[in-house]
Amino acid sequence: MLTQKTKVTKASDISRKWFVVDAQDQVLGRLATRVAHVLMGKGKTYFARNLDCGDHVVVINAEKVRVTGNKLTQKTYYRHTGYIGGIKSVGLEKQLQEKPEKVIADAVYGMIPKNKLGRQMLTKLKVYRGSEHPHAAQQPEEMSV
Repeated sequence: MLTQKTKVTKASDISRKWFVVDAQDQVLGRLATRVAHVLMGKGKTYFARNLDCGDHVVVINAEKVRVTGNKLTQKTYYRHTGYIGGIKSVGLEKQLQEKPEKVIADAVYGMIPKNKLGRQMLTKLKVYRGSEHPHAAQQPEEMSV
């Protein structure tokens, strides 16, 4: 009788790569989807939902990301200070001028699991405003979006 064996991924089987993505003239949502896919490791043959199989992603030129439609004027980010009446809001246009790294990080955060594993995956995301990044020693590969 022929028996088939199920391959179970272990933490020792996981190999990580570094990728660099140029966000210049990329649509924010499409960029975030692709980056989240790589951070979770969904493109790997040994993907397992209970393990962090993903790779490291470095996003450069975050200030030059593009949004479609009227999102630049209509999209608003909200946060709460914890005090009564402490809700704060900032528009996407202002956020892109002040903290473009946070715009991309928030978009990717919305696409990964909201648990300990998701927070661990998010630590492998590095976003930079300009075209320079300090991760040249890791020899990141260029990733097209």
